Amino acid sequence: MIDRRTLLAAALAGAALPARAAASDTLRICYQKSGILVVAKQQGAIEAKLKPLGVAVTWVEFSFGPPLLEAISLGAIDFGPTGDAPPIFAQAAGSPLVYVAAMEAAGSGAAILVQKGSPIRSLADLKGKRVAFAKASSAHNLTIAALETAGLTYRDIEPVTLAPADAAAAFARGSVDAWTIWDPYFAIAEMQPTTRVLSPANDIAKPNSFFLAHKTVAAERGRVLDAALDALADVARWCEANRGEVAAILSKGTGVPLPATRRAVDRTDYVIGPMTSGAVSEQQRVADRFHALGLIPRPIRIADALRAPVPQNG
Repeated sequence: MIDRRTLLAAALAGAALPARAAASDTLRICYQKSGILVVAKQQGAIEAKLKPLGVAVTWVEFSFGPPLLEAISLGAIDFGPTGDAPPIFAQAAGSPLVYVAAMEAAGSGAAILVQKGSPIRSLADLKGKRVAFAKASSAHNLTIAALETAGLTYRDIEPVTLAPADAAAAFARGSVDAWTIWDPYFAIAEMQPTTRVLSPANDIAKPNSFFLAHKTVAAERGRVLDAALDALADVARWCEANRGEVAAILSKGTGVPLPATRRAVDRTDYVIGPMTSGAVSEQQRVADRFHALGLIPRPIRIADALRAPVPQNG
């Protein structure tokens, strides 16, 4: 797994992560510990689809979206998935990214967690509490949406921004009052007898996720990207029909215990498709929310970061 410090050091040194221009015969894919990319990697599905094009595949694992997108922005990686918030923060920072596919409302694999004995019984009880989440991640947006649902504002809580592993440790030792997190971290924590689910994501919102690429890759290697997306669409259909096997593959590929993986798989919708006007509109609403709170430095237009224009009825 590559963290931000290692990523930046490698990119600046030009060593461990090769420059984009040197990788025309390779598609460099970043992935996280869940989802169809892990299954595709284990099955060799993208490799099989790209072999006739003379293109190999390399894989790099990331723990969450913001450093993953930073790698794409630096030209160290070509293509990868994130939740809704990371590309908004990246676009606001001027990153050369484009949306190439959407996974719309793909299940309910996120939640706000508290300790079993916590006095927090409702979202309204988060007022004045320390809430952990990864900055600029989908959990960041889910936290804000949850506060809005309860009639609270972002200023009503004490945000504690931590990467998933650090947040898990803080939550376990009681250093934070609540933790907003996604699968498989959610499933792992949920299975602990000391954890209680305050609110699952589907009681708050059903956020979208996306695949993104460096815009130069999208412009110059569209045929390769399309082939990879075709392979992922096939994998998604297979996942929907073979959930038991999906859980086994994900557990083997990530090291997450099988019971937790099964729980995550059961609440995931395996879908992938083109960007739609609905997905763009919802993403714009999220971007406007972050700007209104002063969390991104400037307003952005999601339409400016699309690989291709989306039909208004699409």
